[in-house]
Amino acid sequence: QVQLVESGGGWVQPGESLRLSCTVSGFATDAYTTLWFRQAPGKEREGVACGGVGPPRYYGPSVKNRVAIVRDIGDTTSYLQMDYLKPEDTGVYYCVAKEGPCDSTFGSTFGYWGPGIEVTVST
Repeated sequence: QVQLVESGGGWVQPGESLRLSCTVSGFATDAYTTLWFRQAPGKEREGVACGGVGPPRYYGPSVKNRVAIVRDIGDTTSYLQMDYLKPEDTGVYYCVAKEGPCDSTFGSTFGYWGPGIEVTVST
């Protein structure tokens, strides 16, 4: 009965910031890993970020230096801070929770998936 709830999506203009939240419930331990994927219409799914309550953290090449994933100790919510947003950041963002470490290449999609949340970046 692991459940994920995503929030914080919406419409923003290029250059603005957005913070997505992913609240996870149902895990017996808080030592889980959170990942973010995104997919735009007509494009392949790509990895955005992955991390636990501490390092290491990994970011996709398209968003590196513009995003940060954070989860504090004792907090079941993971935050994805996105700055300097671009139109190509538009898409559906999915939160994934799993046991074990991050796959630095985002090649593994195993885990519990949230329903996804839309992000639109346009003028």
